[in-house]
Amino acid sequence: MTKAHKRLVTLPYLIWAGVFIILPIVMVVYYSFTIDVGGRFIFSLDNYRRLLDPIYLIVLQRSLLIAFLCTIICVLLGYPVAYILASKDYINKGFLLFLFLMPMWMNFLLRTYSWVSILERNGFLNSILEGIGLQKMDFLYNNSAVLLGMVYNFLPFMILPIYSILRKQDPNLIEAAQDLGASPRNVFLKLTFPLSLPGVISGITMVFMPAASTFIIADLLGGTQNMLIGNLIEQQFYRANNWHFGSAVSVILMAMLLISFTIFSMVDNNEEEGVLF
Repeated sequence: MTKAHKRLVTLPYLIWAGVFIILPIVMVVYYSFTIDVGGRFIFSLDNYRRLLDPIYLIVLQRSLLIAFLCTIICVLLGYPVAYILASKDYINKGFLLFLFLMPMWMNFLLRTYSWVSILERNGFLNSILEGIGLQKMDFLYNNSAVLLGMVYNFLPFMILPIYSILRKQDPNLIEAAQDLGASPRNVFLKLTFPLSLPGVISGITMVFMPAASTFIIADLLGGTQNMLIGNLIEQQFYRANNWHFGSAVSVILMAMLLISFTIFSMVDNNEEEGVLF
């Protein structure tokens, strides 16, 4: 295929990317550096100065903390599950994998809203507590409920990349290590886990980024007192009608996610090149 043919083939994608990716980003950046003065857009840094308000810094801190905790919990829960699924000795791996994938076939909003009926004051959990003679508890509208909803929705995105890497590992390496006298613990710590780190890094990327930017989960499970940065952006665009400040918050969020993605990619590349081991 000649260079002219290659350019012709990639032209539709370039047009699509320019219209639906590059142009919206340029518009968001433009709005973030302007303010509306009598219908005229004037260059200003006021939107970014406003972000230094302690109220918004608390929202940013809460968003990053919950996203970080969600990622850590997903790693701690997802790695053992992926390890079991990848084990050749486990015969029901297909059924277990089906159980983790099945919720993903359901709409994201419906999956999250189902937790409202479980955690609310008259929900499933409180009905159980009431049935055994205990007082009802407030499970809903707090950071713990938001964290639970995030882990539930994003856990499969941690399991699948780790499972994919573990499944592709050469079993002969493990057998060779065992023949050389390595204990199961040493085989896992010095062979299996290091080789699976690219999958862990991919899972962390796929969990942390949506967890840091989501707003539906916080809306349904967190309430107005537990706003995240995604809720702040949604509020500025659709309720306050302040596209300029909302764009500034969006740019800050994109920059944070881009930095995070760059760091994760660098770590992943170092793992593949054997720099860390």
